[in-house]
Amino acid sequence: MLTRIRVALAVVALALVAAVLTVGIGAASGGRKATVALHTTALGHVLVDARGRTLYLFEGDKGRTSACYGSCAGFWPPVLVKAKPTAGSGVKRSLLGVTMRKGGAHQLTYAGHPLYRFALDEKAGQAKGEGLDDFGGHWYVLGAGGAKIEPEDAPAAHGSTTTDTTPGYGGGY
Repeated sequence: MLTRIRVALAVVALALVAAVLTVGIGAASGGRKATVALHTTALGHVLVDARGRTLYLFEGDKGRTSACYGSCAGFWPPVLVKAKPTAGSGVKRSLLGVTMRKGGAHQLTYAGHPLYRFALDEKAGQAKGEGLDDFGGHWYVLGAGGAKIEPEDAPAAHGSTTTDTTPGYGGGY
């Protein structure tokens, strides 16, 4: 009887070890895989994630090093990845990369710019964060070449040239 209990406990222990290893391997290989694509907006063709959410660069960053933490990252969540990023149609694979954030998380980059989403972009194709001056720098969407797209760069055929003067969120206050 005691032998059967020991065998049963050994089987349960091995099953737990196997489950932990499987979850760990799955998270490392399949978790937070990033696909970057192009989407047409009023600003032209801009970089988006796999769900069509607009991606931004922050001019307050220092090269490939993110300067957006704390409340900044609450409004401007960094695009974190655990797997090699994938280039969608029109996106240059050679411009995709990854940089390490404080704490060891890996953030997606494009043309050397760490990438972010804007918390108030509620659905695919929105770019409510475009041109905002928040947390010590301006935020811009990017084109396929990796350069920022400013409102005056937007194709005239896509809409008006009015400027929203609403202050940004957070403002680094």
